[in-house]
Amino acid sequence: MDIEQMRRDAEKPVRAGAADMDAVAADLAAAFTDDPLFDWFSRPDARRDAARLNFFRFFMTSVVAANGETLRPASGGGAAVWMGSETQGPNSLVEELRALPVLLRLTGWGRFGRLARLREVMDRAHPMDRPHAYLWFLGVTPQAQGHGIGSRLLKSKLDQLDADGIPAFLETATERNVALYRRHGFDVIKPYRAAPDGPPMWAMWREAFGGGG
Repeated sequence: MDIEQMRRDAEKPVRAGAADMDAVAADLAAAFTDDPLFDWFSRPDARRDAARLNFFRFFMTSVVAANGETLRPASGGGAAVWMGSETQGPNSLVEELRALPVLLRLTGWGRFGRLARLREVMDRAHPMDRPHAYLWFLGVTPQAQGHGIGSRLLKSKLDQLDADGIPAFLETATERNVALYRRHGFDVIKPYRAAPDGPPMWAMWREAFGGGG
């Protein structure tokens, strides 16, 4: 793995196409191996890693490929997944039924309620009163973490949003990432937990700097 090449590539990321989604899913599944939120709602058995990969494959190919934008270094190793706020909102019954087996495989029956509760609380914390870009996932594979690759992926998109005058929103359950996002102009608008035993989470908002209206 050429970290320096990844760093350079992350400064001018490419937009992932349909043919890249399996590779993006693998990178994100690896990136979120130790994520506090995934740890809380994912099944605790030996099938956890495979179920997390299956989750990312499903959502990257069935949701993001059609409605979102995925930016990644040309050399791979990480990805930033962005969705427009207009794509958020209640899913249709058909969409929920399609996703249900994937989500149950991820959580197992014992933790499915945690995920359902999380979705409800996250929806309440997500401001929908004005259009914005939603950073759904930002992840870098463990071997490449700590080298500024995620920060470069983030900056590339934020520069574009600033030029277009579009604000941004994200959530994180990783406390060290709060400082990273603050350095990029995000402010915490709501700290919360999905449940008393769930990890702390931070909803963060960023106004566009300059650019259009």
